[in-house]
Amino acid sequence: MTFQYEAERIFAVDETGRLIAEVTFPVRNGLANISHTFVDDSLRGQGVAALLMEAAVNSIRERKLKAKLTCSYAIKWFEGHPEHYDLLYWSCDQNRC
Repeated sequence: MTFQYEAERIFAVDETGRLIAEVTFPVRNGLANISHTFVDDSLRGQGVAALLMEAAVNSIRERKLKAKLTCSYAIKWFEGHPEHYDLLYWSCDQNRC
């Protein structure tokens, strides 16, 4: 599968141009908010979402940004990849982190 890269999105389409996989990470104030991951049902269970996350992490790291996670899949993926914790933006609220 070949991913296409945009500044705030990595995605793949099938031969008809239909979107089959996507991760979005809008950037604001030096933070890339990983906000959405989508994988078409036809690709489920093949590791495509993990490949999207790896591509997003590489893109965010190359651009020297920090990652904010609002996508439930991204949160779960990062929990299993502590080697990328340095990329995360940690927000402290009410003296707790």
